[in-house]
Amino acid sequence: MASFLRRFRLTLDMIKFEHSVFALPFAGTGVLLAIRDSRYAAPELAWKILWIVAAMVAARSAAMAFNRVLDADLDARNLRTRSRHLPSGLLSTVFAWSFVAACALLFLVAARLLNQFCFLLAPLALAVVFFYSFTKRFTSLSHLVLGLSLGIAPAAAWIAVRGSLDPRILWLTAAVMLWTAGFDIIYSCQDYQFDVEEGLFSYPSRFGIAGSLWISRAFHLAMLGCLLALARAFHLGPVSLAGVAAVAILLAYEHKLVKADDLSRVNAAFFNVNGCVSVLFFLFWATDILLLRSGT
Repeated sequence: MASFLRRFRLTLDMIKFEHSVFALPFAGTGVLLAIRDSRYAAPELAWKILWIVAAMVAARSAAMAFNRVLDADLDARNLRTRSRHLPSGLLSTVFAWSFVAACALLFLVAARLLNQFCFLLAPLALAVVFFYSFTKRFTSLSHLVLGLSLGIAPAAAWIAVRGSLDPRILWLTAAVMLWTAGFDIIYSCQDYQFDVEEGLFSYPSRFGIAGSLWISRAFHLAMLGCLLALARAFHLGPVSLAGVAAVAILLAYEHKLVKADDLSRVNAAFFNVNGCVSVLFFLFWATDILLLRSGT
């Protein structure tokens, strides 16, 4: 049992479990918008939220572990990643595969307990998040595929609450996709030389670091446009717009931290700033939605 718990703890470290915070607040926003759109008639809401969180965390954990298994050989050849858990031998591939299977099963169970539509779409969602791990081998659009993997979270949360899809929530899916793709481009700049040598596909290996940083900025500007369109589609108030402004300030700071000739602060830009982006966005938008409910 002690050995199992140690490997389980190492697995959570391997998949950066704490980074689940990146997508959860956007999924929470999807839940709140769905509740508001139903005039706050959401039976068994507490259970739905529980299973939404379980499904999200399980899907992300399965996808991250799958990615680590699939990339183990690449990670072993990359100086930056060779100390990761699988290349260094801290965890076995068999245990990692078992973790992937367990998380995928939990995701399917959670989807089934939410509603029939969620369950029918669950295999497609798993296919998307697993597919990302292959993309760097044949397309530079891998950053956008990763973005879509996180971007489906708010739409899935809407479906979990309402049992159907409203096209308006896809503005939030697009926003999360562009946000994620933008910061993933920044992060992948660290592996520019490795990607070129290995023949891997990424924006930095195709457009260079400086060009990729400009593409990242463009994606983040487009994200802000999607958030404004979302606020308009749901007739939200000034607090939501203040949230978009806060996100814009944080993203501007993120891009100020990273320069083409200085990538020393990539981790601060990637982990710290983006965690603040998702949490602050949720706080502003949750306040707007709840204020609208109370009529203040």
